[in-house]
Amino acid sequence: MRAIQMTEIGAPEVLKLVEVPQPEPQAGKVLVRLHAAGVNPVDAKLRSRGLLFPDALPAIPGCDGAGTITAVGTGVDRLAPGDAVWFCNGGLGREPGNYAEYSAVAANVARLKPAALSFEQAAAAPLVLITAWEALFDRANLQPGQRVLIHGGAGGVGHVAIQLARHAGAQVCTTVGSAEHAQFATSLGADCVINHHEQNLIDAVRDWSAGKGVDVVLDIMGGLVFQESMKTMAHYGTLVTLLDPGPDIDWTEARNRNLRVGFELMLTPMLFDLPEARAHHGEILDRCAELADQGKLSIDVDKSYPLSEAAAAHRQIESGHTRGKLVLVL
Repeated sequence: MRAIQMTEIGAPEVLKLVEVPQPEPQAGKVLVRLHAAGVNPVDAKLRSRGLLFPDALPAIPGCDGAGTITAVGTGVDRLAPGDAVWFCNGGLGREPGNYAEYSAVAANVARLKPAALSFEQAAAAPLVLITAWEALFDRANLQPGQRVLIHGGAGGVGHVAIQLARHAGAQVCTTVGSAEHAQFATSLGADCVINHHEQNLIDAVRDWSAGKGVDVVLDIMGGLVFQESMKTMAHYGTLVTLLDPGPDIDWTEARNRNLRVGFELMLTPMLFDLPEARAHHGEILDRCAELADQGKLSIDVDKSYPLSEAAAAHRQIESGHTRGKLVLVL
């Protein structure tokens, strides 16, 4: 089968189109003919900085995928050949990723694709949906009527987090970097959109919340944004970050406001092989599939690339100017 493989760590050019053996569905797994694979910032970081397991090279990147089941292993009764599925699996260095024509996936990880989403949209979605869901609901326990600040509202995680928060009955404020992205975030349901190039974050949130601050912050930036976000928050609020804030954070504001700080890394179940947590990820995808089929959740694909142009997709995602998601089409 055709696949994108990396034999060394480095620039996007290390991603090469090669022929490799097609996997077989072992017990408890399904074989998926991939129609599309999502491209995530973590893919580019692993390519340039190193995979998360020793002796992982050569490796096939890519955590997200969507396609059609062609065969099932023994013990699989929930899925059958012909089923369309989506999933987040592999790509970290232990299991092959999804920049390939076929992928063997555990049956409890592969979930039925929502009919309302194309294969490209479905392939773009799992990692960001699980990240946003866990951050907002599992970590922050977001409740109806609460105010939430979501940074990067036009990006992969941000654009689905806006929709999930709105569906949960929260009031949503988000940050963007352009007028075009502001219009996009508004179309997704954001109540307040802050252009961080033109507005002061703390003043804008204070005005929007009538001085009360936000109950929840979802930080995807780290550093100064993480630090400044503390000053936008109501007392006893929850700040969830996707990144390591770094060693130079002044925690005085968090302590004085009695903030709860949480971390969200949806890769943890794959890193530590946690079956129950991986099953929970599947349940999140099932609930998001219901929302998509009800017309309450959309996935924005900014651009699609053929598999052979994986390097170009990585250059684009590293530019930092992508709206929504990028995918590879097989």
